[in-house]
Amino acid sequence: MSIKKLTEISNRYGSDEKYVLAGGGNTSYKKDGVIYVKGSGTALATITPDDFVAMDIKKLNAMLRKKYPADNGSRQSAALFDMIDARLPGEEHKRPSIEAILHAMFPQKFVLHVHPALVNGLSCSLDGKKKCAELFGGDVVWVPLTKLGYELALTCRKLFAAHEKKTGKRPSLAILQNHGIFAAADTVKEIDALMDVVFKKISAGVKEEPDFSPAEFDRKLACETAPALRMLYMMNTESSTGIAVFCANKSVLKLVKDESSLSVLMGPFTPDHIVYCKARPLFIKPGDDYKAKFARFIKANGYAPKIAIVKGLGFFALGKTKKEAEIAKMLFLDAVKIAVYAKSFGGALHLPDDYTKFILSWEFEAYRQKVALSATGNKRLDGKIAIVTGGAQGFGKGIAEAMAAHGAYLVIADLNAEGADACAKGLCEAHGENIAVPAAANVADEASVESMVEEAVLNYGGLDALVSNAGIAIAGSLPEMTKQKFELVTSVNYTGYFLCVKYACVPMKIQRAVNPGYMADIIEVNSKSGLEGSNKNFAYAGSKFGGVGLTQSFAMELVEYGIKVNAICPGNLLDGPLWSDPEKGLFKQYFEAGKVPGAKSVGEVRRFYESKVPMHRGCTTDDVACAILYLVEQKYETGQALPVTGGQIMLK
Repeated sequence: MSIKKLTEISNRYGSDEKYVLAGGGNTSYKKDGVIYVKGSGTALATITPDDFVAMDIKKLNAMLRKKYPADNGSRQSAALFDMIDARLPGEEHKRPSIEAILHAMFPQKFVLHVHPALVNGLSCSLDGKKKCAELFGGDVVWVPLTKLGYELALTCRKLFAAHEKKTGKRPSLAILQNHGIFAAADTVKEIDALMDVVFKKISAGVKEEPDFSPAEFDRKLACETAPALRMLYMMNTESSTGIAVFCANKSVLKLVKDESSLSVLMGPFTPDHIVYCKARPLFIKPGDDYKAKFARFIKANGYAPKIAIVKGLGFFALGKTKKEAEIAKMLFLDAVKIAVYAKSFGGALHLPDDYTKFILSWEFEAYRQKVALSATGNKRLDGKIAIVTGGAQGFGKGIAEAMAAHGAYLVIADLNAEGADACAKGLCEAHGENIAVPAAANVADEASVESMVEEAVLNYGGLDALVSNAGIAIAGSLPEMTKQKFELVTSVNYTGYFLCVKYACVPMKIQRAVNPGYMADIIEVNSKSGLEGSNKNFAYAGSKFGGVGLTQSFAMELVEYGIKVNAICPGNLLDGPLWSDPEKGLFKQYFEAGKVPGAKSVGEVRRFYESKVPMHRGCTTDDVACAILYLVEQKYETGQALPVTGGQIMLK
């Protein structure tokens, strides 16, 4: 039952970003000489009873009396060996939290260790120790900065003993400088009460709160900067994938407005910030030579930056995956919160350089980061950033689903904003958080298209592929077709394609300028009607013929920028809503227009079109998805109109 309570408190605190970020923090429970402690690399928010590591408390406490080698590296290795040896039989496949020794030191049954920004505003401040005493009296043990692991346990042992001698009881609260807080009690209810007191007392001393409400920023500058930083990160980490997530809010903009205010963000506050954001951010100014700045940063620090601050604009979080970049963003925003809170306690106190180097090279933290950031990878579109227009339903939705399954990040763009949102949420549920975002877009409206591309760049950092799928078909003979209907088809299918290419190629060109070997793709979902005329369907066929002409012309213009431009010409998607919708589908339209002579029902119209295909079926989304994969993967063809018609149309 108590393991169940341990799991409950772990999940509850771990799911609240006020207490825990990036799966950090740990918990434990003691019973009959055994401590059950969170396993390293597991997340409190999702931990299960089986994820806790059962360990012998006597063996852990014995480590505190043992003499280890004087050399720091040898001492840490020996202590780690003994800690691993303290696992009970059957637990050998689990790796305990490095703080297991410290958890065992508390006599209370439950221990919670978290890193709230509010608490760290105090622990990462110049007057933290003094203010802690003023706020809590002797109820909280202040632990000065100490290396994690065995050394921290030794320091806490001395401080806890001194506290017990002075007060007559073991401590229930300990605030660790530049780290976080431990709370210990015999019940979960008491843990909650302790944390409630801590938050109320620290909040009472806070004079300024972080303001993360939206703020206006230079969207054009952000969209010009992101693709360059993304490429530089990929090139300098030798990765085939890369994401640059932009962030700006009122507190961020206040801190990045000039060099004096920026200084508070130029060093790490806690080990977690080092693990996920590295020790220092890259600082650049608009107009700087980003490539030269990147190179100098790597030479000086030995690693590529995870955070790039642009003066007056905001910051970019960089990573090989969206998950990695989002975690870096989240931790850096945590640093912003700490910087603001620390103003109330004498100002910010960063970790010193020697401690920072220790964390950067510490195997235990490297393991935790590896587990937290693990990703599957090795998919055909792995890490590609793509826009699919008309992606909310039907053919476009199917294309988006196929691309997401092959590892692409998607912007689902559609005039149907609710449908785009639903599609994006469905893709995230099926393929992972942040795999897709929606964008309300009218491809026939220039401002809407520009905004659509900006959404891709601000969310993911660039653009690798545009699938121009949005289209409309209105059938009718010359007497029946109105000018208004004809121009509507043209504006969506022809002008819309032009607008999408006009704005999509902008970030693609920036990426190519930074990385001369980079290639991108623009793919128009055309039609077999773009390869041959279509009786009583001239508005649609004409727009698609024009699309092929645009494709060939765009291909010639954009090839010097490494952008391949091709069209896919699918056969009839007979099972899709464009054809099969009982009210507006083409089968009904063609039947009513008399396009199939002698047809006496909608069913006969369908059978007529099936008979025209050598494969005896309509085209499917999977057929088109295979063609998209081919066009993206191949490196030589551009300006092509690729038939996917089951043999109905054969190029000559």
